[in-house]
Amino acid sequence: MKRTGTLLIAIALAWTAYSQQETQYTMFMFNKLVINPGYTGSAGRPCITAFGRGQWIGVDGAPQTQLLSFHMPLANDRIGIGASVQRNAIGPQSDYTGELYYAYRIPLGTGYLGLGLQGSVRHMRVDFSKTEATQPNGQDGAIPLGVQTRLVPNFGAGLYYQTERFYAGFSVPRLLESNIELSDNEGSISREVRHYYFLVGATFPLGESVVMEPQAFLRYVKGAPFDADFNLNFWFIDQIMGGLSYRLGGTKGQGAGESISILAGAQIGEHVFFGLSYDIGLSDIRDQHSGSVEGVLRFCIGKKTEGEEALNPRFY
Repeated sequence: MKRTGTLLIAIALAWTAYSQQETQYTMFMFNKLVINPGYTGSAGRPCITAFGRGQWIGVDGAPQTQLLSFHMPLANDRIGIGASVQRNAIGPQSDYTGELYYAYRIPLGTGYLGLGLQGSVRHMRVDFSKTEATQPNGQDGAIPLGVQTRLVPNFGAGLYYQTERFYAGFSVPRLLESNIELSDNEGSISREVRHYYFLVGATFPLGESVVMEPQAFLRYVKGAPFDADFNLNFWFIDQIMGGLSYRLGGTKGQGAGESISILAGAQIGEHVFFGLSYDIGLSDIRDQHSGSVEGVLRFCIGKKTEGEEALNPRFY
């Protein structure tokens, strides 16, 4: 398992370096703030969200994500502000990212259009003492020793439109293609690449106590395969949620996709939501791990502001 884990981490690091670099989220519908700054303030009241993801259970050094975010409306819901702190770790690498969000929300039709901006600072750190080489560390000059770090600022933008029963958003979280090369050598081999995100979802009442929510999260990165999550959730009596998601991906030799996911959650009173998801792998490496898990805990303070009374609380 140790050699298999090392191989999987090497594959993941190569994927991070040359294609999609941002964290994937199965429960994207409860984590929109870090996906699209135009969403900032859309909850109609202050909300705090804690989020965690463990990928490829059973593999040493597999990707891990922890996130804490906050956002709230101001100026009669016309302005939204927010912030988040995120940790991503994979093998010997750990990245810490702090972000600030701002949105100006314009009444449009039966909803609001949020024009969002975000600024970020990412601290990248690789501890090469945790790596294993075919010969002792220090003998190969191409393999660094100790810890290398880099501080990378960036900014992004997004549009987010929301009505009582529909939402759609487009965003580019990092517009600058900043140098993320950790070595001190001249030149730039590794750079941040732009990720283009599109969110869309709607609610359809099925009687008095059941609501259906189809949703999609589409992602495009130049030089990487198109990626997307398709989700279908059901809410029962506005309190219990259950659903399924499917993620594109996999390999050319195995075209079934990357994963299929089971989602469940509960709205506890007016203020607290708790949710879990479990990804079942479909790709060629599915036999090398035991799936991936996510958890989300959201706490919203007070009551919705007057301008948001009609908006669906499940879209927070």
